[in-house]
Formats: sequence, structure tokens, C-alpha cells
Amino acid sequence: MPSEPGIVEVVFIQGAGAGAHDEDAVLAASLAEHLGAGFAVRYPVMPNEEDPDGDAWRRTISETLASGGGPAVLVGHSAGGFQLLAHLAAEEVERSVVAVCLIAVPFPGGDADWTLDGFDLPPRVAEALPTEAAVFLYASRDDDIVPFAHRDLYAAAIPGSVTRTVAGGHQLGDDLRAVADDIKGVMAARRD
Repeated sequence: MPSEPGIVEVVFIQGAGAGAHDEDAVLAASLAEHLGAGFAVRYPVMPNEEDPDGDAWRRTISETLASGGGPAVLVGHSAGGFQLLAHLAAEEVERSVVAVCLIAVPFPGGDADWTLDGFDLPPRVAEALPTEAAVFLYASRDDDIVPFAHRDLYAAAIPGSVTRTVAGGHQLGDDLRAVADDIKGVMAARRD
């Protein structure tokens, strides 16, 4: 469903694991609340969240982006952020992407827990991102799922990205005010 004229569509991709869609729904709602008027948050259900298949997730991302219209902001939490990067590396997005916000995203090989067969950083990830998009990387020092250092590994792989240190563990305390503020800042700068 295309967005209404003048509305910025924000596509939020959930993390993985049993119950992840329900848990991350709180994040999507927080983002919508803090963004307010002028934004529409879309939150698709990702297939087989307990044992995600990258191809199926990327198809869902592609279908979600294709069904919208106008400028888009892409937000991915944890495994959802990784799948956004994989999608952008594999497929050109046919609409304007103004920002990519990656929250607590695991970096392949970032430590022993995240060194897995088939879990590899897309080649030339920085070049795969839309050139006009601002890239924000968020991490919490008290995240017990994705180590804080993974954010800085992404920052090295994506020159020009902006890093943010936030509180609240892996779920950022269920408060995405910092993400909303960055998105609103990008949109305000585009209007100037």
C-alpha cells in the first residue's frame, strides 16, 4: 500500500528468535509514537522468526519496499538489521531511501558467538547502501545478546556512518526516541 503524499514511510524489520515479532512490536510502536505526524511505520511479519531463512526474509523485505511509495527510511533490529544489509547488497531498491538505521546488529565474525557458517558480511557492504542515505548505528553497552563492539566493526565497514550509544540493553529499554530524533533530523535537513 503506497504511502499518502507527504508521508515518510519507515520500514521496521524485527529481530529473530521465538517471540521476536511480539517483542519488537514494542520498538516499532515506540518509533511511531516518537516520530509522530508525517511518518508511517510499517512492521511486516518476518517468516519463520525462530529459525530465519535469509532468502525468505529478503523476499519479505523486497515485497514490503515494493508495495510502498515515496521516500523510505529503513530500520532493522538485530538480525533484521543484518537482513536489511544483505537485501541492500543483493538488490537495488527502486525508491528513495533517505536513512538506514541499524539497531544492535550482530557483525559476522565479530566474536566467537557470532562466527557461524553462512553468516557473512555482504561483499562491499558500504557500496551497496543507497548513496543518498544517512546511516546510523545504535548499540547499548549493556546489550547481553550482541556485544557493543559490533557497532564499531560496522562503523569501520561503513565509512561515514554515525554511531550512537544508547541505554537499555538489546531492546534499548523499548524506547526508540534516539532513532526517531535522527530520522526527523535527516528529514528536516532534506527540507532545508
